[in-house]
Amino acid sequence: MSRVAAVAPVVPDYSYTQAEITAELGPLLSATPSHQSVIERMHGASGIQRRHTALPLERYRDLGSFRESNDEFIRVATDLLDRALTTALTDAGLAPRDVDFVFFTSVTGVSAPSVDALLVPRLGLRPDVKRVPSFGLGCVAGAAGLARVHDYLVGHPDEVGVLLSVELCSLTLQRDDQTMGNFVATGLFGDGAAAVVMVGENRSEPGPRIVDTRSTFIADSHDVIGWNVGGTGFEIVLTAGVADVIQNSFPTEVSEFLGRNGLTIADIDTWLAHPGGPRVLEAFESSLGLERSDLQSSWDCLARVGNLSSAAVLHVLADALHADPAPAPGSHALAFALGPGVSAEFVLLEWS
Repeated sequence: MSRVAAVAPVVPDYSYTQAEITAELGPLLSATPSHQSVIERMHGASGIQRRHTALPLERYRDLGSFRESNDEFIRVATDLLDRALTTALTDAGLAPRDVDFVFFTSVTGVSAPSVDALLVPRLGLRPDVKRVPSFGLGCVAGAAGLARVHDYLVGHPDEVGVLLSVELCSLTLQRDDQTMGNFVATGLFGDGAAAVVMVGENRSEPGPRIVDTRSTFIADSHDVIGWNVGGTGFEIVLTAGVADVIQNSFPTEVSEFLGRNGLTIADIDTWLAHPGGPRVLEAFESSLGLERSDLQSSWDCLARVGNLSSAAVLHVLADALHADPAPAPGSHALAFALGPGVSAEFVLLEWS
């Protein structure tokens, strides 16, 4: 077993209303009046009130090559994760030298050395810290990262593992891409990061324990969501098929996963769903027979910061850890997300 000792969600300092973002970025996508109307309608129906951006909003007008965008990614991502991990370790009563294992994930920028490596000397992590940087998991990586750190700690019950997630979706802006997927993505995805500190079962730090995890890869769905990598960087692949995948696969996946732990859907007290967007959350609710109130924390997170890709479900988890009143001891939570593949990840937690 492992326990979640602390979660620190962070966002960039630049914050704008959804309407402000649409007014600034919409014309960069298309100058056609009919397209502008579509963009405004889509963004207005997203359920998002505010989003944070890596750069001041006006900087996106002149942001040039993929290299320039990616250089900004490395700079801002490192700053955000510095803040997140420092906060999470402090909240857990630990120091950087206590960390034994780091799982780092992002799908909105690349670097070698990876961002987690840049943090080793900056924060004073031990030179023998074990690192696993990951690219390509996308939105599922928040839940998948929890599961992979848990896997490590099951075999190293005296150690400390951390999950680092950062997504700067605004830096993937594709000008003059007049596809519906790009119109939707530009109004949906936000910028943010999170650090999660987890401990093995032999350690004394308190927190909800991870009981079990499940990974699922859904066949014949690789073209539903993801990136095409072109000369201008990351070009979004985003289709309406995401909701269909959820409707077709989640009832069986969740029931089987809970069943092997002696539970049913009715036994889950706290639902920690990836806030992928209104259609995604509605598909979660419909497929699992849930009410909107069951996923209210995910809806609230979506409204507050948008879809943060891999970091999104970790922001929802942070809200649950800081809830007042706290979840009752012995109650169960299910965290889940999905991403390119299509793949899905489920993490069952029990509050201590």
